[in-house]
Amino acid sequence: MKMWQRFKNRVAKILNMNVLPEAGMNEESFLEWLGIGRRQKRNRMAEVTYFTCLKMMSETLAKMPWKYYQKTGKGIKEPAGTDAARLLKVRPNPFMTPTAFWNAVEMNRNHFGNAYVYVRQKFKRQKYGGELKMMDMWIMPSNCVQIVVDDAGYFGGTGKIWYSYSDRYSGRQYIFGTDEVLHFKTSHSLDGITGLPVQYILKETVEGAAASQEFLNNLYENGLTAKATLEYTGDLNEEAKKKLVQAFEHYGAGTKNTGKILPVPLGMKLTPLDIKLSDSQFIELKKYSALQIAAAFGIKPNQINDYEKSSYSNSEMQQLSFLTETMLFVLKQYEEEVNYKMLTEEEQEEGKYFKLNEKVLLRTDSKTQMDIFAAGINNGVYKPNEARRKLDMPDEEGGDRLIVNGNYIPLEQVGEQYRKEQEPGEEKKGVPPPHDSPEPPKVSPDGVEEDGQQEPDEDQGQEAEAAAPDGKEEGGEADGANEDELQEKERKGKKS
Repeated sequence: MKMWQRFKNRVAKILNMNVLPEAGMNEESFLEWLGIGRRQKRNRMAEVTYFTCLKMMSETLAKMPWKYYQKTGKGIKEPAGTDAARLLKVRPNPFMTPTAFWNAVEMNRNHFGNAYVYVRQKFKRQKYGGELKMMDMWIMPSNCVQIVVDDAGYFGGTGKIWYSYSDRYSGRQYIFGTDEVLHFKTSHSLDGITGLPVQYILKETVEGAAASQEFLNNLYENGLTAKATLEYTGDLNEEAKKKLVQAFEHYGAGTKNTGKILPVPLGMKLTPLDIKLSDSQFIELKKYSALQIAAAFGIKPNQINDYEKSSYSNSEMQQLSFLTETMLFVLKQYEEEVNYKMLTEEEQEEGKYFKLNEKVLLRTDSKTQMDIFAAGINNGVYKPNEARRKLDMPDEEGGDRLIVNGNYIPLEQVGEQYRKEQEPGEEKKGVPPPHDSPEPPKVSPDGVEEDGQQEPDEDQGQEAEAAAPDGKEEGGEADGANEDELQEKERKGKKS
């Protein structure tokens, strides 16, 4: 204590100030004089709206799995897995699942403005050359990383960016290049290299919301009892005042004294200061601050439990709006950084890329989902087995073929059916269509058909019957007819 007193006296002598000898190291006035008052820095994470926004953003990103695709001449397919795909989809490191890993990354990005992921690589030698193999991925706490721009070429290249990481457990410092670190930043950036956190931009708003919560907590601790004024007659020194206030607080303050009788000495009067939260519009101001903080994150009112101007259908549209207006920027940034630093040049030239599956956010009820799959199968968008896989069902035989309605025709063949119907009409101009029953042949007055054939008369009919007593037709088919009779018959026909 003597050494501390001598230090205070020396500082006071330099600044020509008087310091009371009895002032201790924890004297509030002395601490305020040094600029280190007892007021502790508020934890902004404790503010419910700010925490809700961080939670909503981080959990939304962690819900979406990573997909590995390749663009080919026949469309998009899923190629064989690689080390990078395994780290993104299965296990980034031995201690974290992908969900926990990306949740922590997004939490750092929003709270500190920047998130850093170290990708540990190891060169495996082979007989001729070798390959660089990705081993695991580690999150570097954002408050332990400093971005260094090498404008003088100290690290072997002028104008390059390096990341300096200080391990808070071992105290060691590490330097990583840009190819080893995945850097994700917020949309609030003035130089394009570092991002600014929302808590920095809305510092006063976030601190005001935290102060309102602190005031409410103190009100609860005092048993919802506001301050009061004490009227007394006479003059009391500072020590007596403090003892009098402590006595009243002992009997009247705190939740333990709620509902108890407060003793007031003779000649004194205690008048409560009746300050109501409704009079100061406490709830309205708190709600307005919450909406401001949520708007800075891009969070919709219904996502912070504000349903004052929302309905069921409106909430569904707000969820879709949250995906398109807020999360698409975040997803695009993650995909660009991962595709640039975790794929080789050969893989990029082959059309391979990573993508976050945002469709998990648009899952609907079972009925709507089945309607979507049915429409996709009937119109040749989904194969039956593809739809079954999305429903976690096994493949069935014959389900790997596209199915469409037989009434559909290709676009370039529209109108062909009308031209085919006109073809029979063109035939009517030439040969008439055949009839079901033939018309009777026309006969001339002399008994000869127009085509030159003659009708048989009665005499010829009798001769024919005599020539064919068994009832069979003539013409060489009747039994017993000789050649003379046939020749005679032909001669008579010529004469007629």
